[in-house]
Amino acid sequence: MGIIVNKEDDKNDALTARINADLREKMQTTSAQTDDPDLVEDTDYVKEFKKTSHFGWVWIVLIVLAILSLISIVFF
Repeated sequence: MGIIVNKEDDKNDALTARINADLREKMQTTSAQTDDPDLVEDTDYVKEFKKTSHFGWVWIVLIVLAILSLISIVFF
């Protein structure tokens, strides 16, 4: 069997209200301290990046060949 507890039946209502007030105050002070909420500071380095050229598939082929050669060395 279970007991149904309503929000009005909470005996620690004063304690819950104090905890919520403290957490709200901490959230407001920390949000006031940080100017950049997503903590992205150095995004200028991304401007110099280039996209993968047309020969990017060559790297995939080389990696697959290296894995296959390692497997053949170990098992054969």
